[in-house]
Amino acid sequence: MEEKFIAAWASAREKAAALGVKMHPVSAEEAMRAAHRCLSGRRLSDGFNALKDKGRLELTLEALAIDKRYTGLFTDEEANEALTRLLEAGYLF
Repeated sequence: MEEKFIAAWASAREKAAALGVKMHPVSAEEAMRAAHRCLSGRRLSDGFNALKDKGRLELTLEALAIDKRYTGLFTDEEANEALTRLLEAGYLF
């Protein structure tokens, strides 16, 4: 499941880059640690606000973290944080 999540996140980052959203590179080896670190703090994921402005929140780490295919990779607290951020940004499911 981790490999599929990492591939999905890389794909989302590529799509974001194609939209002109600049994000810091994340290696496959560091992806899970980076995702957990981001969702454990209060800081939004890389590119979140730019993707919000473009109406593409589905490309955020937060959206992937609550995707039913990947929820087993995250704690309840991390998933709740992701959901809260998306709801506050007006994300429509």
